[in-house]
Amino acid sequence: MNYARLLGKAIRLSRLVTESRVVMWGALVSGLTSLTLVFGFASDVMYGIEHGANLLAYWHIAMAWIAAVALSTTFLGSVLHLRFEGRYWNRLAHSAGELGFLFATLTLVTGSAWGRVIWNSWWEWTDIRLVTFLLVWFVYAGYLVVYSSTERGSDERFAAIYGVVGFLSVPLSYLSTRLWVPTFHETTLANPQVSANIDPLTLVVSIVAVSLLYLYLLGLRVRIHEVEDKIQYRVRDTRDQRR
Repeated sequence: MNYARLLGKAIRLSRLVTESRVVMWGALVSGLTSLTLVFGFASDVMYGIEHGANLLAYWHIAMAWIAAVALSTTFLGSVLHLRFEGRYWNRLAHSAGELGFLFATLTLVTGSAWGRVIWNSWWEWTDIRLVTFLLVWFVYAGYLVVYSSTERGSDERFAAIYGVVGFLSVPLSYLSTRLWVPTFHETTLANPQVSANIDPLTLVVSIVAVSLLYLYLLGLRVRIHEVEDKIQYRVRDTRDQRR
């Protein structure tokens, strides 16, 4: 099997998707639609409590989902870098890791604000989902530190290995409400007893909007990486010529 050809096609496809104008305009249109549905049509009554902060739930859930997608991309990019090398996969892994960390941070912030309304508490250490998601946040903060401390070259593998091993924290967090008894967070997928009053259409549109925003930002960050590499190569060449 010609892996080089398959990898080349995968790179071209990822560029085609992330750099597409459809993604850029789709993120804008779906984002505006999400805002309209959330503030114009969605109910602000959840768990029997009426409060405007309940509307944060639509973006909180969407950003939590995209954080998982982004960190999965970091895992995939790290695996491909370790197996086939190539700067593109490491750029992709790091770019997705930065965005995953950003969305994870926003998930924690919006979740804390929403939880203050429905749980009367900014944070609950007894909730397994909260604690394991905070673990994910620390793990990927560590990934960004490791990546930034390694120079381009053979030691990039350290960041890639971290990206593979650290990913174990992601499914642990998302399955935590099934593996342990939850105190506040309910299992939402395939749970007909879930008590949150979430409008399905508004939630789906919000997830689509955040997904397209993620794809657009991912393509933008990868291109910034490439510009940074070109600048460093030129600086290095200039130094070599002076010698």
